[in-house]
Amino acid sequence: MVQDIVDNVPRARHAVVLSADGVPRGSTDDLTGQDVRTISAAMAGMQSLSRATAHFAGLAPSRNWIQTVIEFQHGWVFLIGAGQGAYLAAAAEPDVDMEQLSFRMNRLVSRLGNNLTVPARVTGGEATQAVDGAGAPLEGGGSGVFLLAELDKAVASVPGALHALLLGADGLPRGSSSGIGRNLADTISAAMTGIHAYSRATAPFAGGQQDDEWLQTVIEFEHGWVFLIAAGEGAFLAAAAEHGCDIEEFTVRLGDTMPALAGGSGARGGRTGDA
Repeated sequence: MVQDIVDNVPRARHAVVLSADGVPRGSTDDLTGQDVRTISAAMAGMQSLSRATAHFAGLAPSRNWIQTVIEFQHGWVFLIGAGQGAYLAAAAEPDVDMEQLSFRMNRLVSRLGNNLTVPARVTGGEATQAVDGAGAPLEGGGSGVFLLAELDKAVASVPGALHALLLGADGLPRGSSSGIGRNLADTISAAMTGIHAYSRATAPFAGGQQDDEWLQTVIEFEHGWVFLIAAGEGAFLAAAAEHGCDIEEFTVRLGDTMPALAGGSGARGGRTGDA
């Protein structure tokens, strides 16, 4: 059934089913055992960190994760849920029909149904408490990070855009749009550094090499979007938006800020308020 994805979607390359703790459950025929173990471990880390960024896109009552998409110059990697505690990852060439691939992935999840369910390691109440406990301090005090006027303008120019945060090659925050406190900046920076590393680790799965150019990673939640895009010289931009936001337009506006940010001309208008 997993093989159905690559057999029936032109330019689809591979598919792997894995548990939340990175144990492979099944894969397409063209992957070695080491390939499957590597991508399963990377995708398990990716889904965990993806979920940890939900509060960056807002504090809606329902913050369920939907999917994570990684884009390279040479292809795509997709990750979706496949039952409780299980996930489905697929890789494809750059010009794949993404609508058709999404349909096949979701149909596979429906066909496998409860066969993919992996028992949770904590109860639902414990999981909710852990998420809320981690998120609560982010709304509190702590000095803000430097305000970058270019990022603030980009956020303000797109309806539904929420935040933008510039991270250096070392993964530390270098500036942000308004409304991001130090606690939020530090927490998101740590998560995004891990997401960037896991994203790059999936490059061979998408048909390239470990050092092939990564472009962006997009995380979709029920309530919004979080994405990470390359910003030159090892730096990257983390951003968040409401679910109804035109994230393509937002990405373009953020891209327009990069020459100024790279040239060090981002205005530092003081420190932002606390998130």
